[in-house]
Amino acid sequence: MFRYATDWLGVYREQVNALNVYPVPDGDTGTNMHLTMQSVRRELDTADEHSMAAVAKAISYGALLGARGNSGVILSQLLKGFAETIRDAQEIDAALLGRAFEAARKSGYGAVMKPVEGTILTVARGVAEGAAQPADVVELVLENALIRGQDLLDQTPDMLPALKQAGVIDSGGQGYLYIVQGLLAQLRGEALPPAPEITSYAQEQFETEEFGFCTEFLMSDATRPIEEIRELVSPFGDSLLVVGAEGYVKGHIHTNEPDQLLATVGRYGRMLKTKVEDMAEQHTEILGMTGAAARAEEEVAPSGLVAVANGYGLVKLFRSLGARIVSGGQTANPSVQDIVDAVRSVSAEKVVILPNNKNVLMAAEKAMELMEGRAVVIPTRTLGQGIGAALAFNPEASAEDLREGMEAGAQAVTTFEVTRASRTTNITTRGGRTLDIAEGDVIGLMDDELVQAGGTPEDSVLDMLEQGFQGQEIATVFGGPQKTEEDLEALAGRIRKEFPSLEVETHAGGPDLYDYLVTLE
Repeated sequence: MFRYATDWLGVYREQVNALNVYPVPDGDTGTNMHLTMQSVRRELDTADEHSMAAVAKAISYGALLGARGNSGVILSQLLKGFAETIRDAQEIDAALLGRAFEAARKSGYGAVMKPVEGTILTVARGVAEGAAQPADVVELVLENALIRGQDLLDQTPDMLPALKQAGVIDSGGQGYLYIVQGLLAQLRGEALPPAPEITSYAQEQFETEEFGFCTEFLMSDATRPIEEIRELVSPFGDSLLVVGAEGYVKGHIHTNEPDQLLATVGRYGRMLKTKVEDMAEQHTEILGMTGAAARAEEEVAPSGLVAVANGYGLVKLFRSLGARIVSGGQTANPSVQDIVDAVRSVSAEKVVILPNNKNVLMAAEKAMELMEGRAVVIPTRTLGQGIGAALAFNPEASAEDLREGMEAGAQAVTTFEVTRASRTTNITTRGGRTLDIAEGDVIGLMDDELVQAGGTPEDSVLDMLEQGFQGQEIATVFGGPQKTEEDLEALAGRIRKEFPSLEVETHAGGPDLYDYLVTLE
């Protein structure tokens, strides 16, 4: 049922996006909720389906792991309450399902410091009230939940002035109802409906917000309680959510200081994932989509670009080069379906895919096969190679004509990655160096090959430059989530001193789990 609900929400994703005006009109509520549900589905795909505890954990853990945006984080907490209620059951009957929706409501409200009515929380309350009505079968519980949920969803414009001004119902509440609809549709054996045509977006009539960056993080091994982390984050902006489940902490905030915020939070745990979106850019993109369906046929470009990336600095760079982004990378490989969905969303005759990681290459090639001639893969194995290839991209040229230049661009870039060892080992590098590595040690990879271990992250960068510098002109340094602007400038100073001929550029927003990513070109 949860798998099918994910697909059901996917049908209506753009419709939910088009309604999105609160808390900010960034037009991504449907996308964020769908990504959250896709993460649930991925966890369910590997869970023991004969164990309710395993299924419940997959729902809770998958939702938190994939939670995106305000709506996704709140959805993750609704699903957490639901999952905790069914965890110890052998089967789900009408009474238990009713209690699960009530627990979802309670968990959702409890996650928000200042709950606002007229939002997804209100609709979750309606769903819980409907599910609590007397019923002897699961199907009737879901029917009642939808009736009462729809009743409160229809009232949301009277609760929130922004909704009334835009003439829409709440987008997050609508997304939640679509999930419940999907549960019921699977139970009844209903086919997926066609996607509705979108002709207008409610965001057109709104200005961008005071705080410019939607900033998120996922952290493990937190050394402070969630309440303290929430207080730590609070001064940086608004739309604040800091929640936890299954040993992880998820944070979401709108701020003008994403770099400082992530560096501050990063001192109190292991940062696993970060995301920073420029909401002004999102708003402009949404406005550009108005009437896109009517213009699509005349605006199809010869070539489009899809790139797999994470780290908001790198994501911003790839987007500036014309790429549609698939979120993922090392330890967070996207699925074949994720890549196929991205290719289908690009208005172009043929789409070039940049996997940017050796572990994503196979999924990219499978996606290319499924697209039956509409996609080609440039086999980039690092983010640096992906940048080199993307710099050679031209949407006005055919994909076939682009291939040689993009492959050459990829090979012209040397990539250094600085991260931490996940286990104790010793290896002999291709250059004959023997490296004794302990779990947690700094390690350096040059073009995806382990070549350095030990010392500080900054020492690792300088060591690899000694090995890999061959007269290149530009070094671009991306700092990971825990690196401050001061850290980047100090490293740049060391590089300039040791390699005076190199032009050095620094950027925040490097990939998750990395101290630094450096490209030489």
